[in-house]
Amino acid sequence: QVQLVESGGGLVQAGGSLRLSCAASGSIFRLNTMGWYRQAPGKQRELVASITTGGSTNYADTVKGRFTISRDNAKNTVFLQMNSLKPEDTAVYYCNVKLPAPLWPTYWGQGTQVTVSS
Repeated sequence: QVQLVESGGGLVQAGGSLRLSCAASGSIFRLNTMGWYRQAPGKQRELVASITTGGSTNYADTVKGRFTISRDNAKNTVFLQMNSLKPEDTAVYYCNVKLPAPLWPTYWGQGTQVTVSS
């Protein structure tokens, strides 16, 4: 059974930091590049960061230099450290596998809400 459980969201002032965590099923975590996605109200879900099984990372331009993705392969957990948060970072954040474009995951966890006040 696929499990994706995100946590760590909350309300923070602009300039603040949050650290998100995602516990994933071992079956999907061990062999896959993992990603953090977000969806703001009225907008499409977007990929903001990804990390390969070997630890190589990639970031969307909007978060580059502010967000850091990491993973603990022993605990099937992926993290997103978010610094210098901006109001435009407000969204529900999800973790999931990152598939080769144009493929897109079909199962999603409940996500975790991040709200950044100005």
